[in-house]
Amino acid sequence: MVRGLAVGVVFLFVVLAGACGSPSSADLTTPRPANPTQTPGRTATSATTASPTPLPIATQPSAGALIQLIDPAKLNDHLVALTSVVSRDVRHPGHAKALAYLKEQLGAMGVQIESYRNVYQGIPLESLLVTIDPLNAPPTPGWIMICAHYDSISNRSPNWNPGITAAPGADDNGTGTAALLEYARILSQNRASLTHRIVLAFFDGEELFFKGSGAYVTTLPKPYPYSAVINIDMVGFNPITDRLDLIWYTSGSAGLRDRVAAANDRYAIGIAPLNAQFAGDGNTILDAAPFGLAGMPAVALVQRYGENDATFPGNDTFHTVNDTPANVSNRRLWLKAAKLTLATALDLATAN
Repeated sequence: MVRGLAVGVVFLFVVLAGACGSPSSADLTTPRPANPTQTPGRTATSATTASPTPLPIATQPSAGALIQLIDPAKLNDHLVALTSVVSRDVRHPGHAKALAYLKEQLGAMGVQIESYRNVYQGIPLESLLVTIDPLNAPPTPGWIMICAHYDSISNRSPNWNPGITAAPGADDNGTGTAALLEYARILSQNRASLTHRIVLAFFDGEELFFKGSGAYVTTLPKPYPYSAVINIDMVGFNPITDRLDLIWYTSGSAGLRDRVAAANDRYAIGIAPLNAQFAGDGNTILDAAPFGLAGMPAVALVQRYGENDATFPGNDTFHTVNDTPANVSNRRLWLKAAKLTLATALDLATAN
């Protein structure tokens, strides 16, 4: 996550217009097909495997039951693996190792994976899109995206060199990436109650000002296929309270903002305070921003934006070599954030 930077709306809309370095036209202009197949910029890297015989719809687990399947031990295992590569900075050799780990884990789940590739200032970026479709019928219009960025950076460390300096990125954003892997595991085994497609997006290049998600948005056909985008980014640090900020973009995101708040109450998840913050001016740089400012309902869950207050003490490990698993200080908040994100997505993806 890049935070607290005074970047105007004009800059964000330039990104949406395709000013992400010099990607190839195939990467940025090919419309996304209704059913994912191999297209320029998108490469299928795994196919869905046979699933066990589904339970009848009536016996499928509810959203409340499914969010309880999120396993804190698995979250931690993924966090340790993602930080063990030293750095996931796109200019560091560890980035390729992290990408390989994601593909290995997702491939073992038998989910459908596509690679979305683009280039920024000569740096190749690769985002992964995992499609979870309803089991018994074609998905109805209005796809749901849950996204997180897997790249990291430590540009606040002394003598920072992106090619060699450690950037473990445990909180930012190993926490969100690990949650996406758990969603893939759970959703791939529980598709029968879905009515809408869910896309899990592991975005690359967020630390370069969302160059993966920003480029991806420019490829989407209109009307946009996504009815909701939920971004989980940096949700494991707060030694004071179980607080999250709920970032929303334009009036078109207000309804989704309210759905998140309602899910926090309905499922007694217990995030408090859940502080809604409007981000229409572009000062908050998150992967939700390109979607929200393009007009799609989009929100982001993040531990804090803006000045510190009585519910947040500040995070000195952010963007440094010290953003390690040991400094993910509030594992309870991390689990709550993972549950709230999935619960909101399931509420939307199981509606008629």
